[in-house]
Formats: sequence, structure tokens, C-alpha cells
Amino acid sequence: MAKSGTKKSPYATEDPATLRGYYRQMALIRRFEERAAQGYTQAKIGGYCHLNLGEEATVVGLMAALRPTDYLFTNYREHGYAIAKGIAPGRVMAELYGRTTGTSKGWGGSMHMFDTEARLLGGYGIVGGQVPVATGAALAIEYRDGDDVVMCQMGDGTTNIGAFHESLNLAALWRLPIVYVVVNNHLGMGTTVEQAAAEPELFRRAAAYRMHGERVDGNDVLAVRDAARRLVERARTEREPALLETVSSRLRGHSVVDPARYRASEDAQKAKDADPLPRMRAELLAAKAADEAGLDALVAEAHTEADAAVAYADDSPHPDAKTLFDYTYATPVAGETRRLPAEALYAEPVHS
Repeated sequence: MAKSGTKKSPYATEDPATLRGYYRQMALIRRFEERAAQGYTQAKIGGYCHLNLGEEATVVGLMAALRPTDYLFTNYREHGYAIAKGIAPGRVMAELYGRTTGTSKGWGGSMHMFDTEARLLGGYGIVGGQVPVATGAALAIEYRDGDDVVMCQMGDGTTNIGAFHESLNLAALWRLPIVYVVVNNHLGMGTTVEQAAAEPELFRRAAAYRMHGERVDGNDVLAVRDAARRLVERARTEREPALLETVSSRLRGHSVVDPARYRASEDAQKAKDADPLPRMRAELLAAKAADEAGLDALVAEAHTEADAAVAYADDSPHPDAKTLFDYTYATPVAGETRRLPAEALYAEPVHS
């Protein structure tokens, strides 16, 4: 029996099956990203590749707050979001591998996931590129008097660009159904938030637009879910946009090729100590929502599913070079060039 005045763990009042589902999804994202890193070193994945390692609780908590019909816009660190939004891991891995069975038919790669059915509308490679577009989507919902909500995820560095401030200003003025989420992993590439932001508590930037802002522990899946759910529903019913800051730590460098030598050893150890998977495992055991054998089985299932995603990607076909320009424009454009690399811009003159 808990002592009088002792705060009861929220895990003790949650449905155990729901909690185990969150843990399994976090384990799946962890294993998927580990296999993605492996695929990159094997030259199966090209371009840039940014992983959600260490941010699994934030990813799962945010996606648990959305309805299937709600829209999601993300930055380039989006593999886990795609999976948690309901896209099959095999399709996500196939996109990383540049195969036709991927979410963008192999042409988008790691930074450009897109799936209209899941309402994941990017995957944006430009820092902050998703913010104005997400705000426009929220305006479209408002214009049509819909009840869907837009969630716009970004990294801490995005809060320093002009488009971030312009978008929040318009969202507040027009009372748009959008929740902006800043995933603060303490580093904008190799620069700490404190060195880049005059106000390092990033949620406070909402106050400039009389918008609600709050900060939550990004390593606690339930704290993230509950905060996001509350703000999403307020945006849905009251047309009140909000800024949510989730604080977590990335376990590796900015991208797969970043050795993170700028990071002090004590900071790296602190991030490792805050790893959300062991933390949630301990919470589940303490709340008797699962036992060791059951959690081991969930992790094994997640590993099997992630490994199957790799096999699916390996077995999927590469795009035909002739389809390179098929998705440049949504509709035909007059004068569009379909010249492949090394092909002449103009036809050779004919001499009589």
C-alpha cells in the first residue's frame, strides 16, 4: 500500500495492454533505426539519414494523441513517426533503400516520407520547410470547417528561423487547428540550444503570439501523450493553436555519418542514462503491467518485424530510370524537360 501523500505512478492506472503496446512500438522503432544505420554503412541507403534513437517515447506519445485523420508534418528525422502513424515498416525501409515499394516509390529517401492515406505529408529536408506548409494545411481545415488537426513536428534549431515565427503569428491570428511540437534534443546539429537561443526554454516563444506553450519530459511516453492529447483536442474544438516542447536526448550524432566528437563524454553518458526504453521497462515492471519474460517477448517480436522490413526492402525492385520525372509535377506542365543526365540538351543538327 502506498504511503499517505506518495504520488501514485500513472502507469498503475493505465490499461496494461496499452502500455505494453507503447513499449513494443518503441522497441520496434529502436530496432528499425539500428537496422537503418546498419543499412547505411552497407551502402544500401544513400543521401542523408537521421535517426530517432533516444526519441522513441516522444514519437510514440505524440502519435498516440492523434486521430487517424489528423495530419502530420515532420522534419527529416521522421522514420519513427511514419511507423507510429501506421505505415508498414517494410514500406518505410523500402523508401530508405530507394525501392519502388517505398512510401514515395523510392524517389524520396530518408528525408522525404509521404503517405496521403496515413496523412503523413512529409518529411522535409530543409530546416523548417514543413512549418509554413503545415500552417497552410491548418488554414485549409479551418476554411472548410473541418474537425481535423495538424501536428507539425520540428527540431530545436527550427525555432530560430523566420518561417517559424511567421507561422506561429498567423496561426494565432487566424485561430488555426494546429499544434507545433519542438523536439528539443539539446543540440542543433553540433550547437547547444543555450549557445543558439537567447531563450533556451523554447516553449516560452509562444508567449510572443499570445499562444499557449508548455514543456514536457520527452522521455516519458505518457507525459508526452497526455500533453499532446490535451493540446490537440483544444485545437480541434476551440481552434486554439499551441506550442509543445518535448525534451529528450539523441543517442547518436546528428546523422548517421556524424561521430558527435563535439559532445562531452559526460553529456553522452547523461543521454544514455535517460534512454526511454529501459526507463519504461522499469516502470512497467514496477506497476506489474508486465513481467520480464513478457517484455523480452515484445522486444523479440519488434526485432523480428524490423528485420522483416529489411528483407522486404532488399527484395523490392529499384525504380526504372525512365520514371525519374514521373512525379516531378502533380499535373502535366507544358515544356517540362525529361532529359536524363548526360543526354544532350538539344538535338544534334542534321547536315545535308
